[in-house]
Amino acid sequence: MRVLALELSTVRGSIARLNDDVAPSTEFRTSLAREWPNDRKNSGTFFENLADAQKQFGAPDTIVVGLGPGSYAGVRIAISAAIGLRTASNARLIGFPSICAMETGEDEYCVVGDARRQSFFFARVRANDLIEGPTLLSEIELRDKIDKLEDNMSIFVSEKLPQFKRAAIAYPSAIVLAGLAQDSHRNFASPPLEPIYLREPHITMPKRARVVL
Repeated sequence: MRVLALELSTVRGSIARLNDDVAPSTEFRTSLAREWPNDRKNSGTFFENLADAQKQFGAPDTIVVGLGPGSYAGVRIAISAAIGLRTASNARLIGFPSICAMETGEDEYCVVGDARRQSFFFARVRANDLIEGPTLLSEIELRDKIDKLEDNMSIFVSEKLPQFKRAAIAYPSAIVLAGLAQDSHRNFASPPLEPIYLREPHITMPKRARVVL
């Protein structure tokens, strides 16, 4: 299977390519793997790496995109690029939660993150599948949630949140996504792909024009 994985949901972007001669394994050996500081206002590095992967290995059979939660802008850029490649190559397009592809080495872990508007999200992952969340919580609720976790449970964040001292920095990985895409038993999202929304998108309705009689 020729898999292309795109991950732009955090401040570390990554891309990975896995080819036919690579069998599924927990090591997720890849033909190409790139990481870079992900500037959400400038996606030039992402497209440079994507072009390089296409030049070296040609069209993929499967494209997998990390869907977050995280940067809506980053995830949407990855989805848009994947749609363009799919149109050109007729590849299978799938999505998967980025937080289920964290580069941790842990079989089970929790992920927390800043959801803005004085709220945070909490999720629990086992064997690269969501078993809880992501759920929106206040800071007090999240502190209470963390305090009730097992002492040996790993907690990860992809941006510094010093108020949660147990949380360690880790990032989603395109390498892990590429390996997971080989597993036909996973519950992948199908097109049309969307970022994982932690709350309903806010839509501003236009004001009604006043009618003067």
